[in-house]
Amino acid sequence: MEQITGEICPACGKKTLVLGEEVMDIPHFGRCYLMTMSCTDCKFHNADIESEEIRAPARYTFEVKNEKDLNTRVVKSSEATVKIPELRMTATPGPASIGYISNVEGVFKKFKEIVEQQRDNSEEESERKSAKNLLKKMWKVECGEMPITLVIEDPSGNSAIISDKAKVEPLKGKKK
Repeated sequence: MEQITGEICPACGKKTLVLGEEVMDIPHFGRCYLMTMSCTDCKFHNADIESEEIRAPARYTFEVKNEKDLNTRVVKSSEATVKIPELRMTATPGPASIGYISNVEGVFKKFKEIVEQQRDNSEEESERKSAKNLLKKMWKVECGEMPITLVIEDPSGNSAIISDKAKVEPLKGKKK
């Protein structure tokens, strides 16, 4: 990974930002660039992924039915929206959105961490109870007792669910 150090951090303003770029060749996706920004002082972090090939806006839909499906590779850009409809969960792009390469299990764990934070930090009893109930459903998913659908919608075309079982369709709207 190529790195540039001593850049100005957009969060704390100190010259402690490390910029990184890594070229990766992902099977069935192609060559892409993983770009990162990390501050060694305030711990600010941002990352994104961009395909070398220009891709059309797309929606990927993948049914998670068993433990093997959790290992399916996922490429998510910072512009992508990620949904798990059965759990009524959506992560939308915004200033804090990052791109990453993971698998279905890793994406699911990111959602789970958010729900656990809500359970642990909410001052409202109703929100804590709702989070606990959602975590019970998530446990069923992890145990293979409840199938879910993972949906990734990306107007930039830089995301993918890499599986023959993934349904790919054009995303309505304009490419950015």
